[in-house]
Amino acid sequence: MEATGTEEVDKLKTKFISAWNNMKYSWVLKTKTYFSRNSPVLLLGKCYHFKYEEDENKLLPARSGWTIEDHIIAGNVEEFRKDFISRIWLTYREEFPQIEGSVLTTDCGWGCTLRTGQMLLAQGLILHFLGRAWTWPDALNIENSDSESWTSHTVKKFTASFEASLSGERELKTPTISLKETIGRYSDDHEMRNEIYHRKIISWFGDSPLALFGLHQLIEYGKKSGKKAGDWYGPAVVAHILRKAVEEARHPDLQGITIYVAQDCTVYSSDVIDKQCASMASDNTDDKAVIILVPVRLGGERTNTDYLEFVKGILSLEYCVGIIGGKPKQSYYFAGFQDDSLIYMDPHYCQSFVDVSIKDFPLETFHCPSPKKMSFRKMDPSCTIGFYCRNVQDFKRASEEITKMLKISSKEKYPLFTFVNGHSRDYDFTSTTTNEEDLFSADEKKGLQRFSAEEFVLL
Repeated sequence: MEATGTEEVDKLKTKFISAWNNMKYSWVLKTKTYFSRNSPVLLLGKCYHFKYEEDENKLLPARSGWTIEDHIIAGNVEEFRKDFISRIWLTYREEFPQIEGSVLTTDCGWGCTLRTGQMLLAQGLILHFLGRAWTWPDALNIENSDSESWTSHTVKKFTASFEASLSGERELKTPTISLKETIGRYSDDHEMRNEIYHRKIISWFGDSPLALFGLHQLIEYGKKSGKKAGDWYGPAVVAHILRKAVEEARHPDLQGITIYVAQDCTVYSSDVIDKQCASMASDNTDDKAVIILVPVRLGGERTNTDYLEFVKGILSLEYCVGIIGGKPKQSYYFAGFQDDSLIYMDPHYCQSFVDVSIKDFPLETFHCPSPKKMSFRKMDPSCTIGFYCRNVQDFKRASEEITKMLKISSKEKYPLFTFVNGHSRDYDFTSTTTNEEDLFSADEKKGLQRFSAEEFVLL
């Protein structure tokens, strides 16, 4: 009976933490984000201009969280909105199935870096299956149709949820944009295929033990590096967890993609190509696509502003899949920039569990209606950079392009990271193998422990 009472206290405590995060971050979502019309906006390699002809000195506030007034909409504002909203947004969730080995049914307060890592991987999968030009046809329809703000909506939602928890009931969730409605609007097989993959990608990140890249699975892989549910995860640790998750995924659609994580800020080209050419099917001669993840530090205690131009350069590449980073005590998914400010998606808004196993699960909460900006100077130096290459030829082209970018942006003798010909074993790194019982090798575990000790604490 006492244990049951303790569990009830823990659940109530979790509810209050969720309430605080919802109140805090719904105000942030409501706050307008201003974009200058005199400077281009870059979003994962796409460039947008918000120019209009009257009143040279005005700024463009964002729409509905980023509300742009209709009379000043011009240029590529609508295209930018649709592109941004189409990116997959993964946030704190509550009331999902209990995480094995714990009493946790929410990641509120500790899972933000896992969420930003999920967003980066989701963008890599979008490039792989849908391409950079893809946008979600319903992207501009997800905003609240009524006049109530995100904040008042959040208060009402949480109050109902909290009252339901006290009475032992579960909040009902009603899909608003269904698969049947959406597919019914598509005019050709290509659009229908895209929507099916859109839903499939989101379902892989569902908050259930069976979801391939869901929180439950990532935590299981994190255990191999000494992490557990409720711990804080740094960007480098998450990079290795994502790699293991993709390597272990047995879904047929995922056999053509892999992840490589740089070792000590070095990308060994032969190791990458070996991963791309490895195929489970002997009759399959196609190269695998690869997502390259590079954990780096952009300075010592604080971010060195000399790296700003390089970060801008990376986010200007269409094959960039974003940056897992943030500012001290908060992790964000960086996807673009304007001038010296970074554009990001915030995972800290706590939303209700969505069962992605049902056919018509709602999509709205997986797409962010409100871009946010922060000064590059506020960015924590610890981060993981990601980019996608569809085949070996694309990797070689990308390595040449990024190497030139690194040389140009490096004002010091040593670049932020390097591409090196050959294998890591050629440079006195121990060649290791892994098996199912020990997913992380001894060297990897040492590296992960080092990263864990160096990285900032994320809340």
